[in-house]
Amino acid sequence: KAASFALKQTIYKEETKNDLEFAKKLAKLSDIYVNDAFGTAHRKHASTYGIAQFVKVAVAGFLLEKEIKYLQKALENPERPLVLIIGGSKVSSKLGVIENLLKIVDKMLIGGGMAYTFLKAAGYNVGKSLVEEELLDTAREIMEKADGNGVKLYLPVDSNNADEFSPMAHTKLTTYKEIPDNMMGLDIGPATVELFKEALADAKTILWNGPMGVFEFEKFRYGTMEVGRIVAERKSALRIVGGGDSAAAIEMLGLEHQIDHVSTGGGAFLEFLSGKELPGVMALTSK
Repeated sequence: KAASFALKQTIYKEETKNDLEFAKKLAKLSDIYVNDAFGTAHRKHASTYGIAQFVKVAVAGFLLEKEIKYLQKALENPERPLVLIIGGSKVSSKLGVIENLLKIVDKMLIGGGMAYTFLKAAGYNVGKSLVEEELLDTAREIMEKADGNGVKLYLPVDSNNADEFSPMAHTKLTTYKEIPDNMMGLDIGPATVELFKEALADAKTILWNGPMGVFEFEKFRYGTMEVGRIVAERKSALRIVGGGDSAAAIEMLGLEHQIDHVSTGGGAFLEFLSGKELPGVMALTSK
């Protein structure tokens, strides 16, 4: 593994450092550069950013164009209500998205491990659930901003808890107020699924990023799969799904053709939702 890592570093260091001499060499291979990799558009690399400075024409491919058009439609001129479903393990990894979209969305549904930081910030006991203690004040500020902006913020009302972080863990379903001290929440429960279903009933634009539970463990896949079904059923809404586990749930359910757009981007999807410019897009001569 050490040898493999060293080899990768040797091969790719000019690429990842956006070495301009390396970018010039790449540019000499063509007159026209087409970037069709939305998944790497957030990286300022030689093959995604530097090369565009040295070719005659740098344009977006059809996939990249499609990704940007869908996201712009959802964020710049959305049909309302606009609803964000956000999940994943940590608030810190989605903080930029939450803070940026608080200015735009009508409703925000929070699930996954990050929800327990919000629940604790709201004054509830969450047992051994994952909590980013350093972000408790930030979570409170987000809840206050949501209220001030007229954004309806939804947190889980029940929790599927485990005695250990394991696919073989013993589980116990409780309300959000009754999580045992010796257990950790690893998924949302049926009452939360029903709450989220009601919140999405009138949605006209839906953005979904991040799982509702520990998706890699079958016992804690329920929430993510159910939310996937609900999103797919909202045929009158523009539905955009991004992120590995969210997209995997849609594909596992065989519903990818019922979703308007399943993004190929992970980091790029989050950067765009955070309101940041994507270097791979900004470098193009025809945007």
